[in-house]
Amino acid sequence: MLWVLYALVSGFFFATADAFTKKAPAEIDDYVLVLSRFMFGIPLLLLLLIIPIPAVGAGFWYAFLAVVPIEVLGYSLYIKSIKGSDLSLIVPLLSFTPIFLLLTSFVILGEFPTSLGLIGVIMVVAGAYLLHLKNLKHGFLAPFKSIASNRCSVYMIIVAFLFSITSTLSKIIVQNSSPLFAAIVYLSSLSIVLFLISLVMAGKKIFQLKTKFRHLLPIGLFYGLMSLFHNLAITLAIVPYVMSIKRSSSLFSVFYGCFWLKEENFRGRFVGAAVMVLGAALIILS
Repeated sequence: MLWVLYALVSGFFFATADAFTKKAPAEIDDYVLVLSRFMFGIPLLLLLLIIPIPAVGAGFWYAFLAVVPIEVLGYSLYIKSIKGSDLSLIVPLLSFTPIFLLLTSFVILGEFPTSLGLIGVIMVVAGAYLLHLKNLKHGFLAPFKSIASNRCSVYMIIVAFLFSITSTLSKIIVQNSSPLFAAIVYLSSLSIVLFLISLVMAGKKIFQLKTKFRHLLPIGLFYGLMSLFHNLAITLAIVPYVMSIKRSSSLFSVFYGCFWLKEENFRGRFVGAAVMVLGAALIILS
């Protein structure tokens, strides 16, 4: 069950990178934030590269070329989402990823849990409902309407779907190389693509990589570690299982949001996030 530990650690680092992203000064450009997520994790992983570069299978490049544009779109929406709403409210919506993985992982990898996973799916949806429970006074469907009417929430659900695709493809990349090599190539390539995009979209704000370095460095360091432990986990278990455990980052995000970022409604959001994570755990048991 070593993969469970790897997935939990990956979820913790993911939530920590999010917390530093949310804590970063508001004037930092969104594209610079996305770029820093990938760029500043590379040096750390390069220091870990003490093993020979593995043989790269043909499937590596096909999966990788598909991952890059999806990740660029996904993280562009992701940064907009967490900057525009409370971390403890938005990030738990990523627990929809295991639901989408029931389809994407089956189609791409042929991986599928047993019928018990359906109960987990229902609990994930129930957790999303509880996150917006304060709107219940406006009617039973009010929490769902709250999600649909919140642009940041809609962005995050789209991101959850995109991540279900890239998480599945990342297993193909790791299977055709190694966890550490895949993480380094992933971070490096996304950094190059996002740097070119940022030059156009951010303009002179690209220099925030230097002027806001101390705010951006922790984001990249923790995200780089997340990538490594994610890759280690998916070598040992099917992707829906790994992502379900990794979505424990929802609970970490709720704690960060309420105790570090001073966001409100801790009790309600904790219950909602906990139910979503429990549902994800049932998907694992399936």
